[in-house]
Amino acid sequence: MKRLLVLVLAAAVWAQEDVLPRAEPCGRQACQLPSCRCSGTDIPGGLNVRDTPQFVLLTFDDGVNVGNMVTYRNLLFNRRNSNGCPVGTTYYINHEYTDYTLVNELYNQGLEIALHSISHQTPDTYWKEATYDDLKLEFGDQRRQMSHFANIPIDAIKGVRIPFLQISGNSSFQVMADSGLEYDCTMPTINQINPGLWPYTLDYASTQDCVIPQCPTASIPGVWVLPMVSWVDLSGFTCSMVDSCFSVPPLTDEEAWFQFIITNFERHYKGNRSPFGFYVHEWYVSSYPAIYRALERFLDMVNNLQDAFVVNSAEVIEWVKNPVPVPEYRSRPCRSWVPTACPRQSCGPLTSDHNVWGAYWMQICNTCPSTYPWLGNPLGQ
Repeated sequence: MKRLLVLVLAAAVWAQEDVLPRAEPCGRQACQLPSCRCSGTDIPGGLNVRDTPQFVLLTFDDGVNVGNMVTYRNLLFNRRNSNGCPVGTTYYINHEYTDYTLVNELYNQGLEIALHSISHQTPDTYWKEATYDDLKLEFGDQRRQMSHFANIPIDAIKGVRIPFLQISGNSSFQVMADSGLEYDCTMPTINQINPGLWPYTLDYASTQDCVIPQCPTASIPGVWVLPMVSWVDLSGFTCSMVDSCFSVPPLTDEEAWFQFIITNFERHYKGNRSPFGFYVHEWYVSSYPAIYRALERFLDMVNNLQDAFVVNSAEVIEWVKNPVPVPEYRSRPCRSWVPTACPRQSCGPLTSDHNVWGAYWMQICNTCPSTYPWLGNPLGQ
């Protein structure tokens, strides 16, 4: 009986490996833009540094609510780059306690909506051990859920960041490929920060350091990795999220924080111009006015540079697919989008089997669900 079980398990593993062949070393002749790119620090398209746009990625994780919308409106609405185009920002949003009418507002401002799971549950080992089916419920279903309740086009939702930056190997990326998602921005790099790592696809084996295992080993064509190029804190230690840096300036010192940001930015700007990420949770910015003002000053500075642009994650991937020098990039039309209506509904109280201690209220752009949407029932039907 035990032998039979071993054979069954071995067959299952073999079948999975047969579906997802192991990634081979990347050959640049076989892997070419726009559909394929080897991992590396080389500038896409072979551009010279002086001709390469410096992209700045400001992203926020977790739910969207009336509290953090104050920061988003004040800091980002009506802000423009030097080419006259609106700045881009990406919101990696989880479901629980999110106000979908505000997600609709962000989308209508031209800001990018991306996925951060339905449950965002703890412990982080849940994400490390998550199966393909688990992740399909978390992200494949969340894509439909976000589109439905925020009333935004499903094809506008392209990206993923997994909670706690904890991927589960090949399954994470296979789910993205099967769910119509284009890129992942979860994997930190601490070895390839100077020069920084540029985005790449998983057609072939990645050379990115595996900071938080399990990392992908299979060939999954067409799925892009947007590496989280780490910062260096004041003690020389690396940190992927700004609010995870340990040795930082005093939280009340605006000038010191501005210089801290600039130091990390210049590693990119004076290097190979790999995308510079300001990856953060909104609470960290709003809790410390000095950090907020330093970030605002930094954005003002970037918005006045002729070769640097605050853009969303998807825009970086699109540029990498078709890299053009700064003058051509500046002359391109600004990105466009069609605002969508939000027939606001306040729904509740809604109950859920996963939380027996209380009821939920939801603010949505659709008809009210009959129960609180959750894993396995993303629309609450």
